[in-house]
Amino acid sequence: MMHFIFSDTVVLLFDFWSVHSPAGMALSVLVLLLLAVLYEGIKVGKAKLLHQVLVNLPTSISQQTIAETDGDSAGSDSSPVGRTHHRWYLCHFGQSVIHVIQVVIGYFIMLAVMSYNTWIFLGVVLGSAVGYYLAYPLLSTA
Repeated sequence: MMHFIFSDTVVLLFDFWSVHSPAGMALSVLVLLLLAVLYEGIKVGKAKLLHQVLVNLPTSISQQTIAETDGDSAGSDSSPVGRTHHRWYLCHFGQSVIHVIQVVIGYFIMLAVMSYNTWIFLGVVLGSAVGYYLAYPLLSTA
C-alpha cells in the first residue's frame, strides 16, 4: 500500500514488532512518540556539546598552532597545546558517536512512518512537536 490507512494492524521495523490490537497500536504509538522526543533531545544535546567544546577551547590556539606544536614535540601530550588537541579529538569522537545514534534513531522513525499507518504517523509528528517544545528552550540556557 502506498497510502495512509487507519488500522490497528501493522508490522514495524522488525518481524517481532507486529501489532494486531488497539492496545498494541497504542503502545507502539507511545514508543515511537518517545523515540521522536529522544531524537529531538539528541539534536539539542549535540548542539550544546558542540557549543561547550567551542567555548572551552582557548581562542588563542589555532589548528595550525596545534599542528606545529605536535610536530615539534614528537607526540608529547604533556604540553597544554597537546592536551587541548587531545581533548578536541575526544570531544569530536563523542560528537561522532552521538551523531551515529541520532541517524539510527532518525532512520528507525522514518521507516516506521513508511508503514503508512496514520496512527504511527500522528504519534511521530506529535512526539517531534513535544520533543521540540521541551528541548529547544534548553539551547538558550547556560
